[in-house]
Amino acid sequence: MLNLIPYTKREANLFSFMDDLERSFFNNAVSGKDQFRCDISEKDGNYKLEAELPGFDKKDIHVELNGDMLTINAEHKSEEEKKDENGRYVRRERRYGSFSRSFDVSGIDVDHIKADYKNGVLELDLPAIKLEEKAPEVRKIEIGD
Repeated sequence: MLNLIPYTKREANLFSFMDDLERSFFNNAVSGKDQFRCDISEKDGNYKLEAELPGFDKKDIHVELNGDMLTINAEHKSEEEKKDENGRYVRRERRYGSFSRSFDVSGIDVDHIKADYKNGVLELDLPAIKLEEKAPEVRKIEIGD
């Protein structure tokens, strides 16, 4: 029973409605409000999840497992300043943002999940639980009086 479908918790209120309207209007290109992109592939009953997280440092990415829910969190925090010789700002930039995605990993051998981060892509190897095929058990049911 593997459902690698992103989990999102949404509140039904005016603000979430406006966020959805804004996203649909700008075709999901609203800066700071998008989730990162993920690809999930399957090979030989095992799964690979690839999350695009360009520009993040490895230390800013956290993968957590809570029961059958796997959550990927990533957070940007950076500041850059340039001042002239009088101490006035020539340029000052700040970048903040956090992103999170959750996935149902029931049916995954969570003790053997492997993660790797290279070139802005987080790769998670998710081995499926191998279920033993059992022959059907024959039992006799007694009929009561």
